[in-house]
Amino acid sequence: MANTTSGTTVFDKNFAIDEIIEEAYERIGMQGVSGNQLRMARRSLNILFQEWGNRGLHYWQVANNSITLVADQAVYTMFRSTGDGTSDATAIYGVDDILEASFRNSNIDTPLTKINRSQYQALSNKTSTGTPTQYFVQRLIDRVTITLYLTPGSSEAGKFINFYYVKRIQDVGDYTNATDVPYRFVPCMASGLAFYLAQKFKPQMVQQMKLLYEDELQRALAEDGSSSSTYIS
Repeated sequence: MANTTSGTTVFDKNFAIDEIIEEAYERIGMQGVSGNQLRMARRSLNILFQEWGNRGLHYWQVANNSITLVADQAVYTMFRSTGDGTSDATAIYGVDDILEASFRNSNIDTPLTKINRSQYQALSNKTSTGTPTQYFVQRLIDRVTITLYLTPGSSEAGKFINFYYVKRIQDVGDYTNATDVPYRFVPCMASGLAFYLAQKFKPQMVQQMKLLYEDELQRALAEDGSSSSTYIS
């Protein structure tokens, strides 16, 4: 009689933080860890997620949202961390960068051009009002701001800027939590944590763990994203 399959595809969500830590320690030859070793591993895993933010765009962290425009207000603020700066229920949290934006009027979108600081600085009259055509993003320590040009006037008040943004990867939190990453990144997550832990407990294994981590991370990054048709002429 043939064996049956599990019928489930939930391993990544049932793979709790404590199991990831256990897996990483086992890769460097350590078992039965507890207490401070668990806390050190959880901290290292949080740092690993921050390091991933420096690796470029992670497509599973791209989200969509809208800002309601206010007359004569050019600058709009979003926050990097949950609860930073305001208790406003309408505030947008966990923002790392703005990728693209459009001016939305009655569900009709007009794309805005993203400019850099020098281009924004070169604009002669930054208080000119009208329909926004450009935006400038500042990525500060605790917040991200989007500055519009032209400044919305009374005719634009109540309309929207619709935008796609990169979210921060959620913190590790409790040991029983699942991670805020897709299943494709589970192998490199375990390898990356093992690499970090080797630096603390098994320095003789650091180079080996680093090579394994980088190899698995590159495969995951290559698979990440959304496919589209390609035409070559």
